[in-house]
Amino acid sequence: MGLRMTALVVPDYDEAIAFFRDALGFRLHQDTDLGSGKRWVVMSGLTGAKLLLARAANDEQSKAIGNQTGGRVGWFLETDDFAADHGRMAAYGVDFTDGPREEAYGTVAVFTDPWGNRWDLIEHRKAA
Repeated sequence: MGLRMTALVVPDYDEAIAFFRDALGFRLHQDTDLGSGKRWVVMSGLTGAKLLLARAANDEQSKAIGNQTGGRVGWFLETDDFAADHGRMAAYGVDFTDGPREEAYGTVAVFTDPWGNRWDLIEHRKAA
């Protein structure tokens, strides 16, 4: 078994697609109309992991937007070129709230998506 996809509740499909595609460099993997305004929208990164963008369907889900992990970092983007990706994302306007900083495991910076969820951008230190 392996975890290949996780869901992120968002307020609008197209706004979320634009952010993950344009700011983070994800690819739109699937966008299927399910009827009644519902879509199956899957974004993918280069490593094969996928992110299901799920539009909030009720008040309870809407309240979770931007705080799906209770204020903790909930998603981790790994890069082989931290400086380039950090620079590209910052130029796009991604809100970095902490870092970049060096940790025992590598270089990391915390950013928020447009809804307030916290993410890490990480370049892991290479083994000696």
